Amino acid sequence: MKELNGRVAVVTGAASGIGRGLAVRFAEEGMKVVLADVEDGPLEEAVAEIVGTGGTAIGVRTDVTDPDQIQALADRTMQEFGAVHVLCNNAGVESGGVFEEIPLRAWQWVVDVNLYGVINGCRIFLPLIRQSGEGHIVNTGSLASFAAEAPTFHPYVTTKFAVLGLSESLEGELRRNGDAIHVSLLGPGIVKSNMTQAERNRPADVPDTRERPERAAVLGFLDRATAEAGMEPSEVAGLVVEAIRAERFFVLTHPDQAIGAVRARLDWMTTGEPPVDPAAQIDVGQA
Repeated sequence: MKELNGRVAVVTGAASGIGRGLAVRFAEEGMKVVLADVEDGPLEEAVAEIVGTGGTAIGVRTDVTDPDQIQALADRTMQEFGAVHVLCNNAGVESGGVFEEIPLRAWQWVVDVNLYGVINGCRIFLPLIRQSGEGHIVNTGSLASFAAEAPTFHPYVTTKFAVLGLSESLEGELRRNGDAIHVSLLGPGIVKSNMTQAERNRPADVPDTRERPERAAVLGFLDRATAEAGMEPSEVAGLVVEAIRAERFFVLTHPDQAIGAVRARLDWMTTGEPPVDPAAQIDVGQA
């Protein structure tokens, strides 16, 4: 996948944040882009942005918790463009709280989007990518794929660790088989996106946790950190394009933090000394 011009990319969660940045960058590289998201208005705006600058793009409303809708996304892609070369399983949500207070339905929603959305995206699109002769899958994990201590983020952390494991396992199989298809794990740290507002898209039967003191404090802390130091989605997209061309597995927006988290875990394993609790930085009174 050295050459992207004229190829076809599919991006889920493409209406905002990292997903929109990816879609725009792919179009700038000359790719035909299929944008998938659950938010109709922002999805239409993202497609219009690409088309308005001379790119080729379509939008397909897709709820990645439904395998049938992912299959419909694949079918529409093949109908429109006849091939798939790059898949970005980027759609993601977040909900949580104090562990004992997190409803089962909140767990189910986060797992369905963040993990089963990736599983079914890979399962349905991989055979189509193979038909194209070469390609690349980018699964969006998180800094939380390496650092497990984010307070109130239990479902999110669980799924992002799982996405890392799935991605490593699939990349290993493809390499052993000699496939001209590779996998990357995108592990973003703080990026300017709507992740802290993810519950705006929750199903009606998933309780809203944003007003709970612990959650409000954490989300407020992340909002402030994002405003002060968040990476632009366009920068993340540039790293992804470089990784696709280089067939590089790890795409780390904040490598020092990710590697530091892994080293802290290794220290924990070898010395028994747990990592510093990041919750110590968060003042509930600032919520």
